[in-house]
Amino acid sequence: MGKGHAWVLGATGQIGRVAVRALAEDGWKVTAASRAGGRDERWADEVRAVALDRDEEGALAAALGDGCDVLVDMVAYGEQHARQLTGLADRIGSAVVISSGAVYQDDRGRSFDTQGEPDGAPQYPLPIPETQTTVAPGAATYGTRKIRLERDLLAAGDALPVTLLRAGAIHGPYCRSPRELYFVKRLLDGRRRRVLAHNGASRFHPVHVSNIAELIRLAALRPGSRVLNAGDPTAPTVAEIASAIDGVLGLEAETVLVDGPPPAGHVGGTPWSSAHPIVYDMTAAEKELGYRPVTGYAESLPETVEWLAARLDGRDWRDAFPAMLRAYGEVLFDYSAEDAWLERYDRGV
Repeated sequence: MGKGHAWVLGATGQIGRVAVRALAEDGWKVTAASRAGGRDERWADEVRAVALDRDEEGALAAALGDGCDVLVDMVAYGEQHARQLTGLADRIGSAVVISSGAVYQDDRGRSFDTQGEPDGAPQYPLPIPETQTTVAPGAATYGTRKIRLERDLLAAGDALPVTLLRAGAIHGPYCRSPRELYFVKRLLDGRRRRVLAHNGASRFHPVHVSNIAELIRLAALRPGSRVLNAGDPTAPTVAEIASAIDGVLGLEAETVLVDGPPPAGHVGGTPWSSAHPIVYDMTAAEKELGYRPVTGYAESLPETVEWLAARLDGRDWRDAFPAMLRAYGEVLFDYSAEDAWLERYDRGV
């Protein structure tokens, strides 16, 4: 028996591809909306793909028609999108919206936004519960815009039941800024030594796309207004991630551990690096939705690494992953700086 009509915005993105498939396999009639209106080859034929620019005035309202039982939004961001969804509350049975762990701040007001400042790395209670304080709503940063989205959607109350998923470090195929690229490219380039700051002990809680899709599937079945963390069953250290990627590629690399922050510029810094661990509490999702993770980090890694290697094959990483370049810059693979520091390290300087 069908479960109703599910609308997915951002359907051909990293999470959307898997969420559409999970909902369709669970018995939902699914409309998959994206700017280009494309399809994933693993979707069932019954999935209806539509082209939609949700930022075009009136486009989403027109496309929804009589409405849907659940609307899943991968790309909602800030006050404008919150207003758009609440304005359609009479046509949406419930919503599931992707938010971010970037909204959290510690008891000294430090957050993802302060990471680059002296002593700016947040130090959260572990694991971080959904009740942890957050940054103030605003329009200045990713985190402030996400919390603005959350607050405005929750303010709709019973008019629009919404589950907000505060995602950790999202991983899996089709990621525009894949953190695993940091280690995969080094190994493929023949690099057999790596430097890891903070003794390689940094932990930034990952979440695989299939685990987010499972949370979406469960939330669609249990409408309600709530905020839930979204994470994998464990949060490996950056050194453990590096070792796991070595294993997938069948290669070995020596790890040089540095006590403290990067010793020279960005040498030893990675997309996971932080002075203090970031680990999310998944208890609420387990209790409220009956969530059980579909996969773990190490188990899901081979598919991600294979996809990354295929994307890099014969291409400059800047062309293959322009969003990664924008996020981290050229220093991400500054091998000359690494080699210069390692040469001094070997001489004991």
